[in-house]
Amino acid sequence: MTETLKRHFLREKEAKQLLAQIQQQAQIDIKSLVGERVEFAETEIATIYLINNKPLFAKKDAVIFPTLGFDDVTKLLPKIVVNMGAVPHVCNGADIMAPGVVEVNGTFGKDSFVIIVDEQHKKPLATGTALYDSKEIKTLKHGKIVKNMHHVGDKLWYLLRKL
Repeated sequence: MTETLKRHFLREKEAKQLLAQIQQQAQIDIKSLVGERVEFAETEIATIYLINNKPLFAKKDAVIFPTLGFDDVTKLLPKIVVNMGAVPHVCNGADIMAPGVVEVNGTFGKDSFVIIVDEQHKKPLATGTALYDSKEIKTLKHGKIVKNMHHVGDKLWYLLRKL
């Protein structure tokens, strides 16, 4: 099992720089999430950023993305609702395909972060990067529309539960 290699608090200046970078890459307003304590945990899988002791973001391959570790972030992002037949595939790391999409909630551009939820319970299944903007996704009937970055059941998801 992957262990945390290094965990410490960031200085105020470092925390402000990090939050600005997160806001730019995630394209969401995170001012409501900002707290006094910004910490990071370096692991073999990814670097995890904790704000007020909640694992909100992770960094892997120089990309900072929202995690499924805390509901406040998932509420801020646009959502793509998939049918129940797509759920096992998404939870195994598959990218989101147009035929499985039931609904698109929110407006977003290409390369924006989105949350993938199931149609029955509206539970977050994955975070991903949109390959098209929201208007295009609503019209597509086939092909890949979202790159799956982090999903329920992946190594990062299990690690977040331990932090």
